[in-house]
Amino acid sequence: MFRTKSVEQSIRDTEEPEHALKKSLSALDLTVFGVGVIIGTGIFVLTGKVAKETAGPATAIAFVVAGVVCALAALCYAEFASTVPVAGSAYTFSYASLGELVAWIIGWDLVLEFALGTAVVAVGWSGYVRSLLDNVGWALPDVLSGTDVAKGFGFDILAFVLVLLLTCVLVVGMKLSARVTSVVVAIKVGVVLIVIIAGLFFVKADNYKPFVPPSEKQSSGSGWDAPMVQLMFGYEPTNFGVMGIFTAASIVFFAFIGFDVIATAAEETKLPQRDMPRGILGSLVICTALYVAVSIVVTGMQRYSELTVSAPLADAFKAAGHPFYAGVISFGAAIGLTTVCMILLLGQTRVFFAMSRDGLLPRFFSKTHPRFRTPYRPTILLGVIIAIVAGFTSIDELATLVNIGTLFAFVVVALGVLVLRRTRPDLPRAFRTPWVPVLPIASVAASVWLMLNLPAETWLRFGVWMALGVVIYFAYGRSRSRMVKEGR
Repeated sequence: MFRTKSVEQSIRDTEEPEHALKKSLSALDLTVFGVGVIIGTGIFVLTGKVAKETAGPATAIAFVVAGVVCALAALCYAEFASTVPVAGSAYTFSYASLGELVAWIIGWDLVLEFALGTAVVAVGWSGYVRSLLDNVGWALPDVLSGTDVAKGFGFDILAFVLVLLLTCVLVVGMKLSARVTSVVVAIKVGVVLIVIIAGLFFVKADNYKPFVPPSEKQSSGSGWDAPMVQLMFGYEPTNFGVMGIFTAASIVFFAFIGFDVIATAAEETKLPQRDMPRGILGSLVICTALYVAVSIVVTGMQRYSELTVSAPLADAFKAAGHPFYAGVISFGAAIGLTTVCMILLLGQTRVFFAMSRDGLLPRFFSKTHPRFRTPYRPTILLGVIIAIVAGFTSIDELATLVNIGTLFAFVVVALGVLVLRRTRPDLPRAFRTPWVPVLPIASVAASVWLMLNLPAETWLRFGVWMALGVVIYFAYGRSRSRMVKEGR
């Protein structure tokens, strides 16, 4: 259960003709991918929710806190991705350092994270598109718009079609995906810069008073919807105040989800030892700066208590008497969420592909396309499944599962850095995480703290999913692992 797969063997596996991915990505491509997946639901939606309900104008500080947690994890990811340039991200890293069972658990966790993340974003994209259609007088029937899904009936046709189209793009090739992403990211970043620059002219200093609103007890949290930290330690989280900032950070963390997806493309990078750290850290720095700037501008344009939850950026411009900018922002949000959805789907398929190549899932899914050199079989399978999930599922209960899955991966990667430093000090490391072991330990502590701020119900669902994964491993993966068949 705890047998490890050597880094050298992992790299040799990538050279098998039938199971090899095409190397076509540069540092710029990786940075664009990172910005493309990070800037999405968080900046267009969560800014208003957190400012209104949890942190007020201090939302900017909450973004910094969440960004620091991600930066700690990013430094660990950068070392692994440059040392083990193989598809699979945290799954592959865990296999090389912590053993097969841990690798399976984290792979199973990433399948959940990326699948639900893709579905959540696809449904969010559908909402923005329907809003734009409403502006020109077009409306889909309720049964095809997903508006009745929460009531147990309805199908979100737009979300379904989006996932299928992006599946086709990923089958054709990574370079095409990178080109599509570059165009969309340019539009998305342009819209964000419009918010920042144009919004500065409508900022009112009085809206920042008080910058950190006085704390007040949360109205909910008496049962399973209570944060885990409350059930374990009797701590009662607050809205607003200094502690409200940390509560807000656990929410806006969703806005940063995705930078770890870059690590799943390590095998398809031309010079992974040099370009992976640049792509991971560069995209994170860019997005954190944009998040902080946007939150400062929006809470300065409109008092935090008056911000809307569904479309805070667009509605802030409407409140300022500039509906044109509101329309531009809605358009940019719809375009921007397209790349988020595509890159999350990309990460999902690469993890599945890596697990299949190791025999923990059927090897049928590890064959690459003879022409495009992409893992087309898992891409098609997962694309269809996620499209159906996006069409039928309400996202409210699923979004927090994405958060806890990502944070769990952060914990495992940080621990993996510590273990591999001790067990394989001889490995050439193009990038070395600084201040080991202090920084990885800090990464674990910060990630666990944010996890504890998530509802206990989320922990319960996550535990059920993990238990199911362990059953599948012992029933199938353990005996069919390539490590067993090759006597390793």
